[in-house]
Amino acid sequence: MVTKMKKTKNLARALGILQVFIGLGAVGGGLALVLEPSGAKLGIPLEELRISPFSTYLIPGAVLFLVNGIGSLSGAAASFTRYRHAGEVAMALGAFLMAWIAVQVYWFSSIHWLHAFYFGLGVLEVLLGLSLRQNLRTRAESTT
Repeated sequence: MVTKMKKTKNLARALGILQVFIGLGAVGGGLALVLEPSGAKLGIPLEELRISPFSTYLIPGAVLFLVNGIGSLSGAAASFTRYRHAGEVAMALGAFLMAWIAVQVYWFSSIHWLHAFYFGLGVLEVLLGLSLRQNLRTRAESTT
């Protein structure tokens, strides 16, 4: 049982670290887009939005900041404390990150290496969340 608890703790820690990484990057990127909706601060031309419903990066930046940024940092807190629904939170955040990247690729009509990188992080977050969910559920069942 001690080994199972240690595995759950290590899994939660790894997931939390991943979520902090995603969250800090999204807070920085989202804030830059909100403060400079033209995308100039990040070197993203407005022309990239030509087939999107947006004329500036204000709304995408706010979503990036709030969901991928603050949401991921909140998910990290849930993971580090091994909150009983931390796995589900991670799976939802990872799925949102993958959808976010898929929409970007569609709107931009191109793939940048960062798209593939963050899509992969979304997949990893979903898988780690699923594993943490299983471990937390097993742990809860063994204590009842």
